Amino acid sequence: MVTEQRRLDDILRNLSQQPEELRDVYSKHLVAQLAQEIFRSHLEHQDVLLKPSERRIPPVAIPPHKHVSGFSSSLRTSAAGEATVALASGTLSVLLHCEAIGNPRPTISWARNGEEVHFSDRILLQPDDSLQILAPVEADVGFYTCNATNALGYDSVSIAVTLAGKPLVKTSRGTVINTEDPAITVDVGSTIKTVKGVNVTINCQVAGVPEAEVTWFRNKTKLGSPPHGHEGSLLLTDVSPSDQGLYSCRAANVHGELTENTQLLILDPPQVPTQLEDIRALLSASGLNLPSVLTSPLGAQLVLDPGNSALLGCPVKGHPTPNITWFHGGQPVATVTGLTHHILAAGQILQVANLSGGSQGEFSCLAQNEAGTLVQKASLVIQDYWWSVDRLATCSASCGNRGVQQPRLRCLLNSTEVSPTHCAGKARPAVQPTACNRRDCPSRWMVTSWSACTRSCGGGVQTRRVTCQKLKASGISTPVSNDLCTQLAKRPVDTQACNQQLCVEWAFSSWGQCNGPCIGPHLAVQHRQVFCQTRDGITLPSEQCSALPRPVSTQNCWSEACSVHWRVSLWSLCTATCGNYGFQARRVECVHARTNKAVPEHLCSWGPRPANWQRCNVTPCENMECRDTTRYCEKVKQLKLCQLSQFKSRCCGTCGKA
Repeated sequence: MVTEQRRLDDILRNLSQQPEELRDVYSKHLVAQLAQEIFRSHLEHQDVLLKPSERRIPPVAIPPHKHVSGFSSSLRTSAAGEATVALASGTLSVLLHCEAIGNPRPTISWARNGEEVHFSDRILLQPDDSLQILAPVEADVGFYTCNATNALGYDSVSIAVTLAGKPLVKTSRGTVINTEDPAITVDVGSTIKTVKGVNVTINCQVAGVPEAEVTWFRNKTKLGSPPHGHEGSLLLTDVSPSDQGLYSCRAANVHGELTENTQLLILDPPQVPTQLEDIRALLSASGLNLPSVLTSPLGAQLVLDPGNSALLGCPVKGHPTPNITWFHGGQPVATVTGLTHHILAAGQILQVANLSGGSQGEFSCLAQNEAGTLVQKASLVIQDYWWSVDRLATCSASCGNRGVQQPRLRCLLNSTEVSPTHCAGKARPAVQPTACNRRDCPSRWMVTSWSACTRSCGGGVQTRRVTCQKLKASGISTPVSNDLCTQLAKRPVDTQACNQQLCVEWAFSSWGQCNGPCIGPHLAVQHRQVFCQTRDGITLPSEQCSALPRPVSTQNCWSEACSVHWRVSLWSLCTATCGNYGFQARRVECVHARTNKAVPEHLCSWGPRPANWQRCNVTPCENMECRDTTRYCEKVKQLKLCQLSQFKSRCCGTCGKA
């Protein structure tokens, strides 16, 4: 077929070079003759058949059926069955046959590269359901599929139309999402989104003259020995996230090559992560320091006081990242009236503020992506406290006229007694005490308070009055005979010793001489002894007087010996006129202010001692001429120190003469 088409190309090229008046004559005869020769030879070697690629349903049958196309004087190409039609330059018409049988009679439709063919004045549907393309162009290249359909099913067959034998790949541009089927098959060119563990087959049906060679790549890297299915398809078994990537099918022959890509994305449905550190970190990072609870498939619960706020976390993982929607009582939180809330951390955290009775109940988070959904829930319980009036408390007195019983108030939460602090904001019920045990009391000893001690220390005495009395139910206390009380209890004592501790005091000696260390101009320190003793003069440990304020044992005093200050002389001449080695000194001494004579330096230690030497003339020397920079160079020469570099550089003039 390729040879005959080349002959046709040569004839058409020759015709274009003929004079205008002869071109029509030559065209009619030569083209008609060549067309008959080409297609007679072609039909002798190939039966044009229509064969179904799969038998999807029994009622639709497409048995082998020979069909010979007729030709007019214009050149046409005819094909049937799963064949390849190679368009040559100057092809005037392509006729694609499709015949199908079935009961009921099938309906025929045509598609190109998976999309329905739109008929026009150039692309025609013939009465016998054949598809005719007039004056085919490069845009007509592709896989043409004949679909036969009836009430019981469908069948199909494809015919590839290529340009000059160039490779052609059957593609699909859709997106396939699979979350349930254990195996899927798609044409290359589509995008695949599937869950783990699925067997994925990527078809790469190619056409071309000669037949194109198929090579598979993953992420632009050639697959060594990929598991192939039939006709160049790629089989990926039990896919996992490591199989995710861009798969490319390259079809190549002598006329060129074509590459089509399929993106494989592995979906991971929303699920609860085994480790919850990430969601707990998000709760901490919110900085709100509020009570929190994590949702779960079985549900969790958080008990809170009215008016508080809470954080609900929705721990979930999946690929792609699941979208999270929050619900309260089955309604989206955004539509719940009176619910104050904020969505945080891309939906993973729900903050509910100012909780009330209407805020309690079940909250749920719906996490969903292309692979599936996950619902988790948690409940907020608003605990309400109230005062309960219970039985009367114990009587406050066993007799007399002051016994009362107060009704017992309890703070309850769900019928359970809790700390009364929880009910601090609740109004207390109005309760009235009840009188009880209003009767005469038995005789008993009555005592007054102890009198003041007769001494503050060293042993004293204090007294009180003891009487036997009887308290009436009227509240009046009547004195009775001591014998009545003695029968019931021993008479309390009316005298006792007190303040038995020793009488102590701080004692101290006279101040010593003002001859301590100088602490400032004219100031020194003097000392005295401080000790604890009894009033009788007996010395005791200091701890015995710890309750009394202790007198000071040191004080500042005026001292003539401390009338001193630092005195400095003028700085000496600098040892160098330039460079880094010059220094100068001065005399520093401590002198008496009145006599102006030197005294020991420790007397002036209360003030910082001035420096007695400093560096000088440290500016760089202006030139490098050989000269002395210190006035001690003669001594350096005498001591034969010129050999040392540090002396030789400073006494260059003197050492140079040596």
